[in-house]
Amino acid sequence: MKGGNHLDNPTEIRPAEASDVDDIHALIVHLAESTGHAGKITSTPADFLRSGFSEPVAYHALIAEHLDQVIGLALFFYTFSSWRGEPGVYVQDLVVAEQARGSGLGRRLIEETARVALGKGATHLRLSVAADNDIAVRFYDHLGLVASAEERIFEADGLAFARLAENR
Repeated sequence: MKGGNHLDNPTEIRPAEASDVDDIHALIVHLAESTGHAGKITSTPADFLRSGFSEPVAYHALIAEHLDQVIGLALFFYTFSSWRGEPGVYVQDLVVAEQARGSGLGRRLIEETARVALGKGATHLRLSVAADNDIAVRFYDHLGLVASAEERIFEADGLAFARLAENR
């Protein structure tokens, strides 16, 4: 494997199961902490259970396991591009535990996400990254993903979202 870390035994990548929600949540918390955004986390394992393993399914996830320990996550959902007229996949979170960084696991998780999505008819993959996350920007650039200079992400949450929903 390339990079600074080496995993002596094989790492399995598999679809997440309901029993993985504690690990999913822990990896999301780890991601937030490692990027300086721990205070933004309000989710709980119960949220992941409800939203990923009951109808309607809001997300899908792939888990990377090494020696029965969860060390990676790709959390994604399917999208539709009205301009392309084609389905796609949006990677919401990609997390690799510290001990597996540099092992190629992040690449494997993105590749497997693309394979799974292709099997569901997706033709493209999208994601966003925090503008100040230089390591992630370099990683995605190295994978051949292209940053869009033509789009900006806008959001409404909390009170702003409620106001939008309540205006008639």
